[in-house]
Amino acid sequence: MKRKGVGFSLPVAVVMLVIGFIYFSTVFTFIDRWFSLTSSPGIANAAAFTALALMCVYSYSIAVFRDPGRVPLSYMPDVEDQQSPVHEIKRKGGDLRYCQKCSHFKPPRAHHCRVCKRCVLRMDHHCIWINNCVGHTNYKVFFVFVVYAVTACVYSLVLLVGSLTVESQDEDEEMGSYLRTIYVVSSFVLISLSIALGVLLVWHIYLSLQNKTTIEYHEGVRAMWLAEKGGQVYKHPYDIGAYENLTLILGPNVLSWLCPTSRHIGSGLRFRTAFDSVPVSSETKP
Repeated sequence: MKRKGVGFSLPVAVVMLVIGFIYFSTVFTFIDRWFSLTSSPGIANAAAFTALALMCVYSYSIAVFRDPGRVPLSYMPDVEDQQSPVHEIKRKGGDLRYCQKCSHFKPPRAHHCRVCKRCVLRMDHHCIWINNCVGHTNYKVFFVFVVYAVTACVYSLVLLVGSLTVESQDEDEEMGSYLRTIYVVSSFVLISLSIALGVLLVWHIYLSLQNKTTIEYHEGVRAMWLAEKGGQVYKHPYDIGAYENLTLILGPNVLSWLCPTSRHIGSGLRFRTAFDSVPVSSETKP
């Protein structure tokens, strides 16, 4: 997989600082106060949360640095290809989609990103929090990161609440003030993130079950309205069934769905559709 250029990004730095704050407050305050880090339950919870934090950082790093997918300069749509029944066209004129800014044709599901200043394969959206587009090659790791992040936030929130049930008699006034600050800030951060990331996770689960991107969802709303206006029924062409949709995005092996790998994806130039009579072997790499 290609890697994008490395440069400083304030949103990415903020995310890393928040991850670090949540980790240290959870392990050295919540777990230590509730169980003590020298006890077996404390060690077990610290190890579990550390593993979860490492998976968050690892998957987040891949989402940040992995190139979301570039359109090859040699790409040319083959309108006579009998195995490719779907050729996306412009809304006006009905011509094949062509990017005037990049000076090349756009494959199905590719869109031009105004921030990245190039076309991205199977573009979902541009995310400022990873300073990168979410596209063909990094969509799964972005999805997996959100799963781990939601799990970590909820886990930390449970530990926070549990640690509040413990009353320590040997804390001086200065330590008590410090702990109150940690608990207030942590509560605000964890509750906010749990809600925001939880909504984001539910949204992308919904999209994944229908094999849609965020862009395709909004385009589909308009297409559905136009189809109903004309007395027709609109169906998303890339929706091949909930389970098949998930395997195309997360991989054929259920046990590896939460692993931040994308070896199962194809070139991003062609995708299976509801019009395909048989699965396309070239689209899935072993």
